[in-house]
Amino acid sequence: MALLTERDDITAMGKIRPVRSRNFALTVPALLLLVVFFILPVVSLLLRSVMEPEPGLDNYRALLGSTTYLKIFLNTFSVSALVTVVTLAIGFPVAWALAIMPSRWASIVFAVLLLSMWTNLLTRTYAWMVLLQRTGAINKTLMGLGLISEPLPLVNNLVGVTIGMTYIMLPFIILPLYGVIRKIDPAILQAAALCGATRWQALTRILIPLATPGMVSGALMVFVMSLGYFVTPALLGGTANMMLAELIAQFVQSLVNWGMGGAAALVLLVVTLTLYAVQLRLFGTARMEGR
Repeated sequence: MALLTERDDITAMGKIRPVRSRNFALTVPALLLLVVFFILPVVSLLLRSVMEPEPGLDNYRALLGSTTYLKIFLNTFSVSALVTVVTLAIGFPVAWALAIMPSRWASIVFAVLLLSMWTNLLTRTYAWMVLLQRTGAINKTLMGLGLISEPLPLVNNLVGVTIGMTYIMLPFIILPLYGVIRKIDPAILQAAALCGATRWQALTRILIPLATPGMVSGALMVFVMSLGYFVTPALLGGTANMMLAELIAQFVQSLVNWGMGGAAALVLLVVTLTLYAVQLRLFGTARMEGR
């Protein structure tokens, strides 16, 4: 009996090995794509950042030791954080409304969101330039209502960048929030109301904690995407509000300094991967424990 069991184990192991070999063979195309389109470009940037114009870490010293470049770094993170907070503040009520409204109206709102995502980014940014300029529709409307006496400066400053980027980022935080809120059992909120909880208590102690995974994933997505945004800050912010992506483009296109451009790009990549690792560490573990 023991001999039969051992033979069966050997036979089973012999069947498992070909299956594993086939599974690995199926992953080879994906691995090749990853190597060609991600690993090789990153390695190329790394080599250029330490080899051009001279071998060494001079590019990183110049990048992190200059007050001008540090100001651009600070501006990039502050704008990205501001856009993330504003997007989350607007996106949470919209996602909650989508989750509780009738499906017919929800489908219409979803169609509007998807249409805004599918519209060309440059077209949307130019549309905001027209709306926000001193003679644009927003200033004319506010002046017509008597709310302001002279046009507000809404372009070529932080206000314009925040408005334009918030509009573009909203779908990326509404969709994950909607998916999480839809999974929350309405009976939990009803039970809280029966137990005497106010609407504010139900929101802060039940709904928001349960929706935290969607809020974190959406906020991280918006923040990371904002770090590397180029078109909207360049058109709505001007040179006074330059962000890191614009600096990288200037290094590569105008100054033809691939060493500094590669160093700035790698710093941005390291920051992005660090934020993603922190999210996995804090919320990925908790999610696995919850399961």
